[in-house]
Amino acid sequence: MPTYTLARLADLLGAQIAGDPEIPIKGVATIESAQPGDITFLANLKYAPKIKHTRASAIIASEPLKNMHAATLLSKNPYYDFARALELFYQPPRPAAGIHPTAVIAPTAFIGPNASIGAYAVVGENTRLGANAVLYPHSVIYTGCVIGDDFTAHSHVSVREFCRIGNRVTLHNGVVIGGDGFGFAKDNKGHQYKIAQSGITVLEDDVEVQTLTSIDRATLGETRVKRGAKIDSLCQIGHACVVGEDNIICGQTGLAGSTVLEENVIMAGQTGSSGHLTVHKNAIVWAQSGIGHDVPEGAIVSGSPAFDSREWLRATAAFTRLPELLRAVRVLERRLAELEKSVNRTA
Repeated sequence: MPTYTLARLADLLGAQIAGDPEIPIKGVATIESAQPGDITFLANLKYAPKIKHTRASAIIASEPLKNMHAATLLSKNPYYDFARALELFYQPPRPAAGIHPTAVIAPTAFIGPNASIGAYAVVGENTRLGANAVLYPHSVIYTGCVIGDDFTAHSHVSVREFCRIGNRVTLHNGVVIGGDGFGFAKDNKGHQYKIAQSGITVLEDDVEVQTLTSIDRATLGETRVKRGAKIDSLCQIGHACVVGEDNIICGQTGLAGSTVLEENVIMAGQTGSSGHLTVHKNAIVWAQSGIGHDVPEGAIVSGSPAFDSREWLRATAAFTRLPELLRAVRVLERRLAELEKSVNRTA
């Protein structure tokens, strides 16, 4: 693992230094686990009290930290610069270029230069892989797919027939791209009849999909995940959905068919949508929320059915008081009934 002086690290990150520029930095660590020689970061002020106890030699922060033994690397975006610093010290291993003898490559497939195709990987007929592709063992690319440069498919990824994938896309273990959408029609006897899923799934550039997530193909047309979107583990993206640019879709989220997410939407963990609705740009759906209608631009919604998060917070605060309020209402009802009886007797 390399060692950098703080001055060199500042130069690489475009940051300023408050402290000794010659401090050697050997790695990146959390506030709690950092040791001398490590650099850590402070991106959220709620963690500021922990900084006083860190053993790190330097801290990436947005302003100089007072009464600290550690130097400060001044950054306009500490979390982003932490990510960049981590890349300087750690890069995941990349397998060597070449095709493993147990891999099965169709004669009509095109494999770009510098590819690494692992053991028992399969590439189907008329599929095209760009430069620098990495297919880990047991990954499968079906017939007729077109995939750009710098593609990575970890073990047990499946990309189904005719799907389109852009440049610099990473699919983690067990991801399925282009599996059949969930479409059935009842026949005249009331039995379920499968609707052929004739569409495709399209992933644009710089998309990352984490483990065991499924992005279904469309019945007609396409399901599309737009540039820069990041989708967490155990998510389900239904047929004909659109996931917008730079979306964050957190774990265990499910989007029913034809959901449209515009750019910069955040779907927090365990959220869900009914189909045929739009979540407009810059909206945030809080964890465990269910949306059944369009969400306006910039809105923050919570609950199921989801509504404005400020109203939801007030509602949940009242919810814990419902037994008390119910008792009070019953007491008032009894008093009102007694008062009515008294009035009737004197009338």
